Amino acid sequence: MPSRILIVEDDLRARALLEEFLVRHGLSVTTLGSGEQVAEVVSRECVSLVLLDVMLPGEDGLSICKRLRATGAKVPVIMLTAKAETVDRIVGLEIGADDYVVKPFEPRELLARIGAVLRRHDGRATPDAPGHSRLVHSFGPFELDVDRRRLTRSGQVIVLTKGEFAVLEVLSSHPRQPLSRERLFKLSRHRSFVIADRSMDIQISRLRRLIEVDVSRPCYIQTVWGFGYVFVPEGDAQ
Repeated sequence: MPSRILIVEDDLRARALLEEFLVRHGLSVTTLGSGEQVAEVVSRECVSLVLLDVMLPGEDGLSICKRLRATGAKVPVIMLTAKAETVDRIVGLEIGADDYVVKPFEPRELLARIGAVLRRHDGRATPDAPGHSRLVHSFGPFELDVDRRRLTRSGQVIVLTKGEFAVLEVLSSHPRQPLSRERLFKLSRHRSFVIADRSMDIQISRLRRLIEVDVSRPCYIQTVWGFGYVFVPEGDAQ
């Protein structure tokens, strides 16, 4: 079965040209002119990858991508946009996009990007497939589902950016083990971080606002002064 690509693009001519090009190169294509039905199509059809335009009528592509990730959808997403600013690319990646292509683009470059993203996702077991044991980190009322890339509190989904999820996954995978900021940078492998700036402290601050009862006295993500942070799943007070 050929990979099925969902194109979400409001420009009819651009959408038709892109569909024709991808079909000519052996891909199966579904198209949408807005983001209203993206989640429905992803859940109903066997979509391999979403090409998602940022500038859409109504809900924009960034919001759609964030909403998809909040539902636990793991389908790869490549953002398409005319915006070339670095900050826009970082936002797209932080909310869960797998890649970012700036218009106008060379169709063969896009095809190569699609192939690379699909290869990265190839061979991963589906979370609900028989014989697959989901990796879930539990702490207090929270569950971090690594396979579904989802954080819940008493069953309610808490929306995380891609960077926040990466940092929390590293922390929860190393319980009671102090981690330096440098090691957190390395293990989370987040491209928007710059070692020696305050971006890691900012991510930790955001996570604390989401999971701590009192951010001034954090129980789960505790500071190791002069070094970094330690994750305490039991929520011991400092």
